[in-house]
Amino acid sequence: MPHAEVKCFAGRTEEQKRLCAERIAEVIAETLGCETSGVSVAIKEVEKGEWKAEVWDKVIVPDREFLYKEPGYSYEED
Repeated sequence: MPHAEVKCFAGRTEEQKRLCAERIAEVIAETLGCETSGVSVAIKEVEKGEWKAEVWDKVIVPDREFLYKEPGYSYEED
């Protein structure tokens, strides 16, 4: 029963989010060998100004060891 959570900037339409969730579910089912009925997908919008505090600091950095695809940006200090 895979579950995926997508966080993105606010401003996508409900249709865009629905299509995105459906396609993610299809890829997960195909790749992990399960039925799409067993896949759930959440999409949470985050304001641009809150991205570092709400996503980078709370989700990406603490779960870095679990990332199979890392972002191509960084908030790391030099």
